[in-house]
Amino acid sequence: MSESVTSTVPPEPEPERGRGPDREREPDRERGREPERVRLTAYAHGGGCACKIPPGELESVVAALTGRSTGAGSSPPPGAAGELLVGLDDGDDAAVVRVDGGRAVVATADFFTPVLDDPYDWGRVAAANALSDVYAVGGEPLVAVNLLGWPRGRLPLELAAEVLRGGLDVARPAGCHVAGGHSVDDPEPKYGMAVTGLADPARLLRLDAARPGLPLSLSKPLGVGVLNARHKATGEVFEQAVAVMTALNRDASRAALAAGVECATDVTGFGLLGHLYKLARAGRVTAVVDVAAVPYLDGAREALRDGYVSGGTRRNLDWVRPRLDPGRFGEEELLLLADAQTSGGLLVAGEIPGAPVVGELVPFEGPHLRLR
Repeated sequence: MSESVTSTVPPEPEPERGRGPDREREPDRERGREPERVRLTAYAHGGGCACKIPPGELESVVAALTGRSTGAGSSPPPGAAGELLVGLDDGDDAAVVRVDGGRAVVATADFFTPVLDDPYDWGRVAAANALSDVYAVGGEPLVAVNLLGWPRGRLPLELAAEVLRGGLDVARPAGCHVAGGHSVDDPEPKYGMAVTGLADPARLLRLDAARPGLPLSLSKPLGVGVLNARHKATGEVFEQAVAVMTALNRDASRAALAAGVECATDVTGFGLLGHLYKLARAGRVTAVVDVAAVPYLDGAREALRDGYVSGGTRRNLDWVRPRLDPGRFGEEELLLLADAQTSGGLLVAGEIPGAPVVGELVPFEGPHLRLR
């Protein structure tokens, strides 16, 4: 039984003076003025999916678990219900368990530190990002519970309420119930959701279904990472990035299933190159990217030029570089292709309406990634 998401958070104590970015909040109240707008990104060492553990490090952590009742085809725990169809083997976006002949349960969880200063928008982005994992395997979200970490002695609970409201307002049009959740007192604010969905086990989108000859389509433009890095550093707001991050991947997922697509993933913290490498490796193919066809948000190249590149993006590129034939392309282009996205689009092995074709899958020819 899930508890109320705020039930574990005690009342906020009196703010301490002279602490961190919020030190002026209490004097402002005493003078009868509105307190200064809180910059949530100042309370986090990273932001959004760029704060993920680097992919190489993460794979080394879970390597010992693969195949030990965590992968499809492994021996299930005694008395376990259903059949695990998608597990840890290839790093798919969510776990999938067949519960009867025509129905499967999808399970995922995703949360991160503030990617935006506006609490409501951060909540919307985090919820859309968590729901995306269900869409990325071809499912439909059914119910979600909130996951909230909050520095209750440093940030007012009114801001936490706005974060939760944002999550609720994205889950509602997705047709997803939100039923409570869990909260902890945390030095850094964190928010996301654990989401349960349903899928047809015969019509899943999965990483290991990549096949030579299929085109690659991308349903959202790249560039969110560099714009978010600029936002964290300067406070500038990029509405085009907010719009992309809060958009659901529902329509792209449904279009892919309607077109008979079997292979897809979402592009988030490991960047286009990182997620494409995982897809190509799972399918034992080479993925060729038509660099000129990759769409970017307005302002992304300028943000890169001005040096707003997250550490997560650089780690992504370091991870894929040994698996990449960059062709004639230089470091700046590679950084954009490795840019750590938050709530990015679906990368589909097939064609769907409204999504540009950005490359193709070919028989394995050495490195798993090639640019042209």
